[in-house]
Amino acid sequence: MSYTVLARKWRPRAFAEMVGQSHVVRALANALEHDRLHHAYLFTGTRGVGKTTVARILAKSLNCETGVTAEPCGECGACREIDEGRFVDLLEVDAASKTGVDDTRDLLDNVPYAPVRGRYKVYLIDEVHMFSGHSFNALLKTLEEPPPHVKFLLATTDPQKVPVTVLSRCLQFNLKRLPLEEIEGQLRHILAAEGVECEPPALALLARAADGSMRDGLSLLDQAIAFGGGGVTGADVQAMLGVVAGERLPALLGAVDRGDATAALQLIREVAEYAPDFGGLLRELVTLLHRVAVVQQVPDAAQPAWGDVAAITGLAEAIPPDEVQLYYQIALHGQRDLPLAPDERSGFEMLILRLLAFRPASAAPVAVPPVAVPAQASSVAAGTASDTRPEGAAEPVAAPAKTDAAPADSGDAGPPKQAGVQADVSQLFDDWDRVVREMSLKGMAAQLARNAVVAAWDGRRLALSVDPGCASLLGSVAEDKLASALTAYAACDLVLELKPGSAATETPAQRDQRIAAARQADTEASIERDPFVLAAQDIFDAEIVPDSIRRLD
Repeated sequence: MSYTVLARKWRPRAFAEMVGQSHVVRALANALEHDRLHHAYLFTGTRGVGKTTVARILAKSLNCETGVTAEPCGECGACREIDEGRFVDLLEVDAASKTGVDDTRDLLDNVPYAPVRGRYKVYLIDEVHMFSGHSFNALLKTLEEPPPHVKFLLATTDPQKVPVTVLSRCLQFNLKRLPLEEIEGQLRHILAAEGVECEPPALALLARAADGSMRDGLSLLDQAIAFGGGGVTGADVQAMLGVVAGERLPALLGAVDRGDATAALQLIREVAEYAPDFGGLLRELVTLLHRVAVVQQVPDAAQPAWGDVAAITGLAEAIPPDEVQLYYQIALHGQRDLPLAPDERSGFEMLILRLLAFRPASAAPVAVPPVAVPAQASSVAAGTASDTRPEGAAEPVAAPAKTDAAPADSGDAGPPKQAGVQADVSQLFDDWDRVVREMSLKGMAAQLARNAVVAAWDGRRLALSVDPGCASLLGSVAEDKLASALTAYAACDLVLELKPGSAATETPAQRDQRIAAARQADTEASIERDPFVLAAQDIFDAEIVPDSIRRLD
């Protein structure tokens, strides 16, 4: 006896056996029980979710010899013949192979005739979106007013290609993609019935690979049983699906976050040994970054179906949210560029190197530059070298320096300063533009600093007035990074206060914009005075296109 694949052997033969799709089953069952039957139904959804199966069960319910019922007996001649695919009054048509208008007309020629054996003549047209425009037009009138003994059951994976004139004549049911839990539960039930031993992690992998399709899940289960020689183990399924490469993505993302290019490229070399689809691997990386971002905002949102939840949670805690968004954007656009690379591996490696290159500098530990001691304080510095403060005593908090110079033997050298910073702490942030340049900030923290000016500084509290146009950065990670950089720059603890508001002085960003606008105006004026340009305007009656002049620097 020939072997029957699991997808056919375990195809549901009654509504009660359907996995998922309860919204469709409930509507059809109520219509059958209350005799509220429509003449045309359209079932839509992705592959393998049960469109044709629901249509066949509905055909059995309409023609069961016990009567029209939501629970066909499955034993009468009509039910058995429909299950075996030989019921004369169930006409299954593959629209993909019969797209012409002549095929449609031949099909509809038999519509007026009564059914041979059943109660209804049922036309099941699969992949109906493949019909040509003329075929749809030939179907319209019959579909709107068929004889009372005819029912049309249409199925399609692409309802957008079905004309609205057809959609308006049908009751439409959208079959959903099956959740991972339901697929995994059905696979476990089938393996138990078949007497096949399995490991739970293997079923979870198969359910994820099924991607919402029960038929795909059963086909993969068939393949896994054959691959494992009669058993289903996690290691065999990993090898069969090639997911071993994808399991290294959290480690790869961790290497990128650490800035460890050597470890990242080594992981790619290990992944390449499994000959993976690097395009699919990149999609998995985008999905991983999405899940990390979700966990950062909603820590309880992690699902077992995501795989290694502990690794995702660890990445969510280690990588700042703004950097996750940056990595996601680069990886998302990398999918567009990957086909242009000489080969997929080099394209994937270039993407990882791009993540490393654009990794914010603030992600690395902030190194405090050496402190320069002013000349007039050198003798004081020499005196403090032999500080005899008792061990364990708290380090004194630096107070604002006084205007009058302190005596050389006072032993108060003042707080340490960055290179080039004045010794008087009260003047530490007088030149805010220079402070911003010396801190070398990156990303959103740099934008926040460049769009702010010093409102007050008393040696302990630094108040910044932020341009209202950048007020959205307040309260974000950028504010924390700016506070850390300022603390390191001042070499002392300070309290940072940021408030939106206009200031009397311009911000560094406004100054740069003013200078750039002035240089642009000078450039445009020089172009307009250029003899060659004037000659071209005179000879060709030409005009300079506004806003077309750009400086090369």
